[in-house]
Amino acid sequence: MVTGGSRGIGRAVVDRALAEGDTVGVLARSVDRESWAPAMRDRVTPMPADVADLASVGAAFAGVGPIDVLVNSAGVHRGGRIEQLGDEAWAEVLATNLTGAFATSRAALPLLADGGAIVNIGAVVGLRGYPGDVAYGSAKAGLSGLTQTLAVELAPRGVRVNLVIPGFVDTEMTAGLTATSRATIVDGIPMGRPGRADEIADVVWAVAGASYMTGATIPVDGGLMASFGAPARGRRGPAAR
Repeated sequence: MVTGGSRGIGRAVVDRALAEGDTVGVLARSVDRESWAPAMRDRVTPMPADVADLASVGAAFAGVGPIDVLVNSAGVHRGGRIEQLGDEAWAEVLATNLTGAFATSRAALPLLADGGAIVNIGAVVGLRGYPGDVAYGSAKAGLSGLTQTLAVELAPRGVRVNLVIPGFVDTEMTAGLTATSRATIVDGIPMGRPGRADEIADVVWAVAGASYMTGATIPVDGGLMASFGAPARGRRGPAAR
């Protein structure tokens, strides 16, 4: 099951699971089965729900059978420094990115068999401060704490819980950045380019199947977290001119 599986990283995770022959429940506010190829469409189970609405989450899980893996990928971003960010934006980000992951994990728990896995999708700003990301960074930092706690709580049940940290990835969420902002971010990535959603999905797939890994934080960021606080890369990229 993948939350936020209709687009972005979540969609890439769904596609990877389908390519491996799995049946995937896609929990999102809107799920269009027709967007998948006919050969895969019958293995996509739409689960219309808003993870920020706890009643909606509960209804989506009604009648669902056993689950091997839950991937919490649903997310929303609202930028703004603390003096600029509105109360509604703060509440929306926390409700979707943090409370939503808590709600879906709780709902999935009775359905996760021994050997099951929960993979949460975090963000670099949840572990490294970045101006203007007070809501998103706080929610993703909370997701890190949720991951650590659930890893300890659920280990006796044979359920593993890990956190994958994408860096800057080309998705609909990042498409609205200005060219200048994008260039500045990319110039700070040691590998010199944004990630692709399918590259994140590859790691999610591997983590979901790692039988002796729980409570781990796995960056997939082109070296971004390793380089925070260090000078920009040696090349004269757009931000260096």
